[in-house]
Amino acid sequence: MRVIGLMSGTSHDAVDAAAADLTLEGDTLLLRPLGMVSDPYPEELRTALTAALPPARTTMREVCRLDTRIGQAFAAVAVRADRELCDGRADLVVSHGQTVYHWVERGRVHGTLQIGSPAWIAEATGCPVVSDLRTRDVAAGGQGAPLVSVVDLMWLRGRPGTPAALNLGGIANLTVAAGTGDPVAFDTGPANALVDAAVHALTDGRLDHDRDGVLAARGHVDAALLRRLLDEPYYAKPPPKTTGKELFHWPYLRAALAGRDRLPAEDVIATVTRLTARTVADAVRSVGASEVVASGGGTRNPTLMAMLRTALHDIPLRTSDALGLPSAAKESYAFAVLGFLTAHGLAGTVPACTGARRPSILGSLTPGHRGLRLPEPAAVSPVRLRTVPV
Repeated sequence: MRVIGLMSGTSHDAVDAAAADLTLEGDTLLLRPLGMVSDPYPEELRTALTAALPPARTTMREVCRLDTRIGQAFAAVAVRADRELCDGRADLVVSHGQTVYHWVERGRVHGTLQIGSPAWIAEATGCPVVSDLRTRDVAAGGQGAPLVSVVDLMWLRGRPGTPAALNLGGIANLTVAAGTGDPVAFDTGPANALVDAAVHALTDGRLDHDRDGVLAARGHVDAALLRRLLDEPYYAKPPPKTTGKELFHWPYLRAALAGRDRLPAEDVIATVTRLTARTVADAVRSVGASEVVASGGGTRNPTLMAMLRTALHDIPLRTSDALGLPSAAKESYAFAVLGFLTAHGLAGTVPACTGARRPSILGSLTPGHRGLRLPEPAAVSPVRLRTVPV
């Protein structure tokens, strides 16, 4: 089955599409990567999205407009991926959508909202679309994240020791294959969220991220600010736990800067970059991981990766490219796998990782032009994932 996975993370800078040819052989899922395409959000759309995100106020009119325009943006990238990567023969599109709110109170997730209407994708591609993947896990009592944990566990199975998969998006999340014990997965805290917020605010909107970690490399870590940020109660909470930009945003950082507002911009950016490295490394050590395999946009920031290597000390850090999944596309491939599982009637969650009462078949299905023709339900759920050459 040729599946296109669509993803726009908490950095909300672009829509990524990865295409995979997926085949189930016994208890092994074979993934043949077909490539990735990515298109940035139009500047006007990204500006409107940023203006509507918490802690800002918005209107139902604006939510409707964003749901439509983001759906159209996802549709355009899906059409391109089908044409360029699948020769126009994609069987299924899986859309994560754009997360705009993750409702967490007292450690419990009550709801989660990803927008980008799948009808636009189905209409543009003609393919059936799996969307709204997170809500079912929340309804089953889970955190709705990290959903990629089921894919990470299949992918890491068989590696020695206690391997951990790390995604460095807007928020950092970790999946740990705990040998003979239960696996664990959770959001460790911010990855790029506070770095991006600091860069945007402190450059008066001229820049939206620290390209190549240049600004952080010029700065010095402010010990007092770092201590203040590390006092955040979220870090001490036990997993499973999730967070988002509802907590880690510019007003949050601005409040932490009270009394230290004369710090040079580069020092602030260096400090929040170190915060990411420190909180990730603390989380890795807390679960006894023996190696870290990283992916996501943060892997393209050499300053962050250098700080993380230092913080991890003797725990090896490599990127997912070394294991056959391009780090920039790994999360899109993971959602392609989740949609494949849904299409075959298979659960896409691990209760030990999300805290749900039971495994769930994820998502809602929007039919394509040919109606909804799903494959026969699979008799066996895959327990390992193997990438195969193109």
